[in-house]
Amino acid sequence: MTDKPVTLAVIIGAHGVAGEVRLKLFGEGAETLKSYDGFDAAGARLTLKSVRPGPNGAVARFAEIGDRTAAEALRGTELTVPRAALPPLGEGEYYHADLIDLPCFSSDGEGLGHVVAVENFGAGDIIEVERPNGKRFMAPMHAVTIAEGRAVVEAAFAI
Repeated sequence: MTDKPVTLAVIIGAHGVAGEVRLKLFGEGAETLKSYDGFDAAGARLTLKSVRPGPNGAVARFAEIGDRTAAEALRGTELTVPRAALPPLGEGEYYHADLIDLPCFSSDGEGLGHVVAVENFGAGDIIEVERPNGKRFMAPMHAVTIAEGRAVVEAAFAI
């Protein structure tokens, strides 16, 4: 595990005129953001004052954002924390960020490439693997085992 930054939300626009921002969340919900004392935002540090559920995710107020103009200027800014700041995981759980760049093999031992994305289109997590030739394929997480720093895809899904 490295201490690479993990994106928890992205600012998608201003909310009102007092400097609140709308957030698209990538975690468990608005309440989980309260457990962090601050976020890295494109090299700046943002201190969370309040957060509540809102349209498309959440609405937040940060100490460093005082008006709508400042809020709009941050549109598209990712809010990150170091990987070490995330809560510990239970058995069989994983953070998507930990899967990116893992080497990937088939259950037959064939080298498949590396994990480039983890998606969820509503029916469960899916990993996207890029082969050495640049072509990509997707496999459902139920067909993937994560162990010893690598992803192993059941051979039937390694197309």
